[in-house]
Amino acid sequence: MSKETQIEIKVLTSLSQIPETEWDRCACPEAVGRAPFDPFTTYRFLKALEDSQSVGPGTGWTPHYLQAKRGDDTIGVAPLYGKSHSQGEYIFDHNFAQAYENSGGRYYPKLQMAVPHTPATGRRLLVRPEHQEIAQSALVQAAVKLAAENDLSSLHITFCTGDEAEAGAQMGLMPRRSQQFHWINNGYRNFDDFLASLSSRKRKNIRKERRQAQNFGGEFEVLTGDEIEPHHWDAFWVFYQDTGARKWGTPYLTRLFFDEAQAHLRRDMLLVLAKYEGRYIAGALNFIGQDTLFGRYWGCTEDFPCLHFELCYYQAIDFAIAQGLQRVEAGAQGAHKLARGYLPVATHSLHWFGDAGFSQAVARYLEAERDAVDDEINVLTSYGPFKTVTREEQQ
Repeated sequence: MSKETQIEIKVLTSLSQIPETEWDRCACPEAVGRAPFDPFTTYRFLKALEDSQSVGPGTGWTPHYLQAKRGDDTIGVAPLYGKSHSQGEYIFDHNFAQAYENSGGRYYPKLQMAVPHTPATGRRLLVRPEHQEIAQSALVQAAVKLAAENDLSSLHITFCTGDEAEAGAQMGLMPRRSQQFHWINNGYRNFDDFLASLSSRKRKNIRKERRQAQNFGGEFEVLTGDEIEPHHWDAFWVFYQDTGARKWGTPYLTRLFFDEAQAHLRRDMLLVLAKYEGRYIAGALNFIGQDTLFGRYWGCTEDFPCLHFELCYYQAIDFAIAQGLQRVEAGAQGAHKLARGYLPVATHSLHWFGDAGFSQAVARYLEAERDAVDDEINVLTSYGPFKTVTREEQQ
């Protein structure tokens, strides 16, 4: 009997079917007395999505969490969802869906191994380190089997790590490459130290933007942990609704999510608010990982010059430097981030299609796309805001 056949896979329709300690032992084994690499696959974050009805019936995200057990021991879990649309994913497959249905197939529902509404890189095959290879294999096989046995078009594992993308490709999944903009902390002592690494023109522009934003006539509040109070979410919900209505039509998160966040996630969160004439008029929400700050949501009810850049990008950099964090991930899209010190980096996903002919066509497309993404990253990096080091300086 192979080691794989000794592993039992359970499909869970709710996180209440597994103890929090069992899930987190796989999701964040590094978080013993410290923050997890990222909070998004922790039990508390995924359960907040579920309990707030931000996933579940009517949302297009139906939980089918995987649990890999060896005897009584849980050795791996995965956040898996049935999807009836492609919203809230940020690695878009609308062209796949259109081509699939134009050829007579039914693209939805599909399976998505991901953190809903969250374009942040992190582990998706959540396994205990001592069982990594066998547990990863079991979870991938189980997800593919679940899709095939239910005649689903496809399986997608999005915003996985580079190591997972490599391992998944070896298991027969198709890797896809996309790109985001991240700020990297090169040992900066303070914001001025970061500015000193930029070209003169970019440095002057950022200083000008910060002056404009900080002179908007109000004040900023930078809050985390117990500093965040329920009334702050009343204000932020207004901002979030405005942004969600403009970008997605309907906000992905419910109002109840922010109550769940207050109860269970506020130590994972950094909330930056702008207050004008006694009322909150803008805010940016970030999540705090072990060495990364993840920018997630922004919104405003009044528009002031450069306030978006200050709250979302510059305050995030200030916090990262002060806390010794190595990176700020500023979310999906946005080439305007380049001029503000955020450089393009590759992000990864994995894909499986049940139809062999369609799978071959997608494989050819993804190969060409990967080359195009790599070229784009190289070009954008060459236009970055940092000083050009001369040959004499290198010597």
